Amino acid sequence: MKPLHERIAKHVSGLPRSGIRDFFELVVGRDDVISLGVGEPDFPAPWHIREAAIYSLEKGQTSYTSNLGLLSLRQEIADYVRKLFGVDYDPATEVLVTVGVSEALDLVFRSLLDPGDEVVYHEPCYVSYSPSIVLAHGVAVPVSTRVEDNFVLRAEDVEAAITARTRILLLNFPTNPTGAVEPLEELEKIAALAVEHDLIVVSDEIYCELLYGGPDGMEPGEHVSIASLPGMRERTVLLHGFSKAFAMTGFRLGYACAPPELTEAMMKIHQYSMLCAPIMSQQAAVEALRNGTPEVERMRRAYAQRRNLMLKRFADMGLPCFAPGGAFYMFPDIRRYGLTSKEFAMRLLERENVAVVPGNAFGPAGEGCVRACYATAYDKIEIAMDRMARFVKDLETGG
Repeated sequence: MKPLHERIAKHVSGLPRSGIRDFFELVVGRDDVISLGVGEPDFPAPWHIREAAIYSLEKGQTSYTSNLGLLSLRQEIADYVRKLFGVDYDPATEVLVTVGVSEALDLVFRSLLDPGDEVVYHEPCYVSYSPSIVLAHGVAVPVSTRVEDNFVLRAEDVEAAITARTRILLLNFPTNPTGAVEPLEELEKIAALAVEHDLIVVSDEIYCELLYGGPDGMEPGEHVSIASLPGMRERTVLLHGFSKAFAMTGFRLGYACAPPELTEAMMKIHQYSMLCAPIMSQQAAVEALRNGTPEVERMRRAYAQRRNLMLKRFADMGLPCFAPGGAFYMFPDIRRYGLTSKEFAMRLLERENVAVVPGNAFGPAGEGCVRACYATAYDKIEIAMDRMARFVKDLETGG
């Protein structure tokens, strides 16, 4: 019999494991470790949202839904997107409910890519982007953003990466892992490039409610979706979901908004692979969109306070770190210590029981930084910062 490892498809066997999850496995079950690693809200989903899921079960709602998702949910999504992004979508033909944004990402790549087609995206980035492209038999083309530039994506760098095989431009703002927010002037230039080169834009905007405006970040910041810019709605797939802002990670629910031709193509793959998202999660999402905005703002303000704490403490210990405009991550620069990001993270874990994620888990452009997530209780962040301050002081003195 041929060895089983030789039977694995080549495009799968060559995939790396998630650097986030690999590091997470090191701390599972360890009560002595403060984890600033996994990007998940530490809040439970608000009670009224959980109650909606419970009530749907009590009413016996355990069936399949339409492949597109409950019409009531799609109507709420269309209303929410109109208010949040300023873009109109037809809930009957232009909204698809998916099992998390991760499935939506897979669907759009499989819908649009033929083998060898290229997808341009920016790094450091969410760990799933390149593997998702490869699994759809596409070619991942990263564009590096730089710590010296606060990880802004420059249109000139995007243009340099575009070739005759480029089909898709993938964007994620606010960005995981850096918290960067794209300036409007650069976003407009990138939109012009998409029009010029006839590209489809896939815009992952899962963190868009978590923005920090004003001098102290306590006021909601302003978000502009590339789908709202002139000439972009007809060539953009807008991805969003419930995991981050509504603290509904375990509900596994996302959605894609796109012109009907693209929605239909994604739906065909979805109906054969996933069929539909769970009805209980969909009913909870209806409640979230109807009545959850006050809770989102309460959580956002809590994140802003934690952001400010972490930012101050990094400055006090001499770790350069720009003030993130969104999401719930810090990406401090640790190059001054002469360690790789993995070496820094491993030593910090071993010596001080604090878990951060090595920056290179998010692509080569992330090397020299580490990701610290502030979706963690304020008092735990205080302790973690005390431990990290002691750690970097030891590094500075040769310890």
